[in-house]
Amino acid sequence: MPPPREHIRELVTAYLARHPGERAALTPLLEGLDALSDPTSRGTFPWHITCSAVVIDHSGRVLHVRHNASGGLLLCPCGHVKTRDVTLMATAVREVHEETGIPPALLSQTAAFCHEPADIDVHPIDANSARGEPAHQHYDFRFVFHLVPASVETTVQAEEVSATLWLPLDQVTSPTLREKLLDADLSAAPEPVNASVIIHDARGNYLLHLRDQREGIWEPGVFALLGGGRAPCDASLEATLLRELGEEVPGVKLTSLEPYAVEETTSVDGLSVPVHMFTGVWEGHPDTAGLREGILLHWCTLEMLDRLPQSPGLGDLIRRHAAQHPASTGPARRSRPPADRTPEGTELHVVGVHLYLQDAEGRVLLGLRHPTSAYAGGLYHALAGHCEREEAVSCLIREAKEEAGLLLDPEGIDLVHLVHSQDSPTERPRIQLFFRARSWSGVPQVLEPDRCVEWRWFNPKDLPDNVVPYTRQAIEAIRGGRPYSDMGWTR
Repeated sequence: MPPPREHIRELVTAYLARHPGERAALTPLLEGLDALSDPTSRGTFPWHITCSAVVIDHSGRVLHVRHNASGGLLLCPCGHVKTRDVTLMATAVREVHEETGIPPALLSQTAAFCHEPADIDVHPIDANSARGEPAHQHYDFRFVFHLVPASVETTVQAEEVSATLWLPLDQVTSPTLREKLLDADLSAAPEPVNASVIIHDARGNYLLHLRDQREGIWEPGVFALLGGGRAPCDASLEATLLRELGEEVPGVKLTSLEPYAVEETTSVDGLSVPVHMFTGVWEGHPDTAGLREGILLHWCTLEMLDRLPQSPGLGDLIRRHAAQHPASTGPARRSRPPADRTPEGTELHVVGVHLYLQDAEGRVLLGLRHPTSAYAGGLYHALAGHCEREEAVSCLIREAKEEAGLLLDPEGIDLVHLVHSQDSPTERPRIQLFFRARSWSGVPQVLEPDRCVEWRWFNPKDLPDNVVPYTRQAIEAIRGGRPYSDMGWTR
């Protein structure tokens, strides 16, 4: 299977957040992701996607190849996507290996760009009668890598490449790529861009995460540590770790978070991945963690490790930590979730928080739900989320930052409407809280493209037809100064 469209959309969305001035040039690409034809297939016209690899050595030089098909031009290793490539980055890694002989394990991501492309170049390709290809365009995704060893020998693929050459950053042959590389903070050597944490309770128990069994994810179907990859916006790897924990297990609040070690592993793209390991203490029950990704969390002892499917090296890592940090008093007693003391006859409700945000022109912000979203696919909806074990305003602030990159002032938030709704007699009723933010900063960004594909400002008097019904009802009530409404109840 070729790289999924959502993977491509996420990369383009992240790229445009850094380079909004290129949106017009990439609009055909975004629109084409909804078409039936495969955007990565060489047989898709009038355009398709290619990938390039920008390999930087310890001296800060960039690898170029003299490409036969381009009349001997000096280019970064590049080529078309193949169906076996799990990601677009995997295409770039494969092309380096095929054209120069450098294996994936000798490459690592950069902290400046991580898994995102440094440049997406749009360029024309002449017709090729021998291949039966008309004139078309390439959208070339350019990924940046560090060379792990200080030096490496190259072996060219003679039918495609006649020579290799290392050029200084300021001599990179592509002007758009050169500009972005010179503007980036690129160190001359590889560094960790992933962070994981050994979570323990100081009594010999370790918290492990059973990952989804899905193609295309790192280490599927095994027990592993919590953590993830750095994003360009993360100020440090500790910030990366805290962001990942907030996204995956918001109920896990660590104490004694400390750096521990750097471990080497291999990514789904075949890259060398140095992972910065942290340690932290938590004594809660997995049922209170609010797990959002993966299958389950489980406390494990050293005796259980050999019986579990696990990520490579995990057992040795935990045993090493346990030997350096002997358990204090034996296994901890797990504090299980409190018993249900709900008064008899009480109906538990789901509580949702919603952001009623207006710009200087009085327009209200709505997001278009992804067509395949489990809820309200293809409809506009307020920025929203479900309350976990947290108070509503904190939930709203968290959701605004996670979904759209907006920063809300907690002192400038007012409750303006409540919708008491029921979808059906068999489902839990809902309390939908709408808050107005009087003080906020930031520009709405699509940070969860699998749920929301765009943010748009609308005149509240002239909303589109495809708005979630209770959201429309709430906006109309807010305009009318009504603090309460209900929906779905039979009287």
